[in-house]
Amino acid sequence: MKKLFIACTCLFTAGTAVAENLDGVDKMICSAGQAQICLETDDCYGATPWELAVPDFVIINTKSRTISTTKASGLNRSTKFSTVEKSEGLIYLQGIDNGRAFSFVIDEATGRMTVAVSRDGLSVTVFGACTDANI
Repeated sequence: MKKLFIACTCLFTAGTAVAENLDGVDKMICSAGQAQICLETDDCYGATPWELAVPDFVIINTKSRTISTTKASGLNRSTKFSTVEKSEGLIYLQGIDNGRAFSFVIDEATGRMTVAVSRDGLSVTVFGACTDANI
């Protein structure tokens, strides 16, 4: 039991030590991990990001206010966001593209990302992580 406690403590400490710090970072690469789609009929479904055409990776540039797919994806997709705000350790991005409103919340200390995309009668929530793109 003592060994299990020590192993869990080491894993927790290691996870904390390697947490991404995005404080002051203007360009980051983000990846989706989990996704859920909800319909206005009160039905929600878990899905993989690729089932919902969510790119494997996106590059977020807060200076140019763009979100783009990576060159390797071959998708050549890019959109501008209208709002970027940093407050209390969180980065908020918001915009509208092709009839969809989107909002990102990224924790500067951990790199954890939550995204909501909505259009009439449908919403998609994505959870993922970001890291400094210049590393």
